[in-house]
Amino acid sequence: MLSNEIVAMLHQGRKNGWLMEPEAKSLFASAGLPVPRFAWARDLPESLQCAAEIGYPLVAKVVSPAVIHKSEVGGVAVGIADDRQLQVFYEKISGLAGFAGLLLEELAAGIEMIVGAKIDYQFGLIIMLGIGGTSVEIYRDVAIRMAPLTSDDVYSMLHELKGGQLLSGYRGKEAISKEKLVRVLVDFAELLHDMVPYIESIDLNPLLCSGEGCVIADARIMLGEVFLKTGGADPSFAG
Repeated sequence: MLSNEIVAMLHQGRKNGWLMEPEAKSLFASAGLPVPRFAWARDLPESLQCAAEIGYPLVAKVVSPAVIHKSEVGGVAVGIADDRQLQVFYEKISGLAGFAGLLLEELAAGIEMIVGAKIDYQFGLIIMLGIGGTSVEIYRDVAIRMAPLTSDDVYSMLHELKGGQLLSGYRGKEAISKEKLVRVLVDFAELLHDMVPYIESIDLNPLLCSGEGCVIADARIMLGEVFLKTGGADPSFAG
């Protein structure tokens, strides 16, 4: 069962039709899923203050209900090193449509994975796992399962990936913790089981995975049509 806090977050997203990244990450953090340390700063002074608290270098991203694909509008800066670079980036993107501030977060490293979930009106909740990043639409190296997921399901998905060798350590690079990736996927699927009546789709891209674990580096939650229109969960998907 979803907590009252998570339900309130979903209702808050109805005004835009989706949960922007800081809203989605707050929801996942509330559910116990791994997210980097982050802050949503509404103006430049708050951005500088949050950056000082998180520490440089960091990642800065535009927050706007009108910008779904941030990288396509230059709305992402990785490795900002100081106040000057942060101010330059802020001034560059503050004129974007619907600008609502910056998401500032600590740098995370690892292999880029993508996790997606979509409600299929015939089959129900479908979850995708693949090698992620900006090239995901080109290589389409993904595995798909119907929810719920068991640990064995996730290991089977990993085995299907053509780029799976990257996850086991390739040419001296660190292997990821598959056990922790599996735990994240199983927990994610359990959370989504209760969110099905509220959502249309969810994207985690990338989910950064390393030997230490995984962290949700970007997230977007698109809300379902019935929920948006009525504010009530879709009874046809009630669990």
